[in-house]
Amino acid sequence: MQKKPIELKGSNFTLLVLYLNNHDTDIINKSLYEKIKEHPKFFKNAPIVVNVSGLRNKVNWEKIKKIIISYGFFIIGVSGCKNIFLKKHIIDSGVPILSEGKSNHINYALKTYKNICLSSKSKIKIKKTEKTHVINTLVRSGQKIYAKHADLIVVNNVSAGAELVADGNIHIYGSVRGRVLAGANGDTTSKIFCTGLFAELVSISGEYWLVDQIPLEFIGKSAQIFLKNKFLSINSLC
Repeated sequence: MQKKPIELKGSNFTLLVLYLNNHDTDIINKSLYEKIKEHPKFFKNAPIVVNVSGLRNKVNWEKIKKIIISYGFFIIGVSGCKNIFLKKHIIDSGVPILSEGKSNHINYALKTYKNICLSSKSKIKIKKTEKTHVINTLVRSGQKIYAKHADLIVVNNVSAGAELVADGNIHIYGSVRGRVLAGANGDTTSKIFCTGLFAELVSISGEYWLVDQIPLEFIGKSAQIFLKNKFLSINSLC
């Protein structure tokens, strides 16, 4: 059957959310500089959503927008805006207002991965009949691997910029520098196990830590990450 020229479908994407809690543009500029200085490569050319729910005073949106863009971010939308006048300024500047749904916030890590698209260059095929998916090769930057309704085991290293997603547990017998998202279908009992933790992001059932939120004593070490009382927790494997 021939495909239609165009299709419009709902989908989900992982996104960074920049929460603004101070309207002072000098403070925003300084804070962004300090944050990006820590991990310049991680934030380079990153698409982000700007959350303005924490702003209460008069907001100079045009200046804030210029500051954010000057650091190489791509603003794809604004969330948390309840002020009708600010909404008008944001829309007039060419940036859309995003609806946040029931959760009242936008998670960087997604709870569902129903429409995962893997490019032909980065795709790794996984047999649907396997209960546990095993990858023995190096997972390179830009590769995305999804184990649907199953656990995922990687017996090699995971490069920065790579992404591992599983509806179940994820085991990495090597160093991991990419993103690791377990329990993608909402399974809060899922865990992440790795022997060398350097991840850009770890997530279980939508709860996540960025690299600067992972406790320093576990960086580069063997660890297991899990949910405890709905919050991410981490223990040593040794």
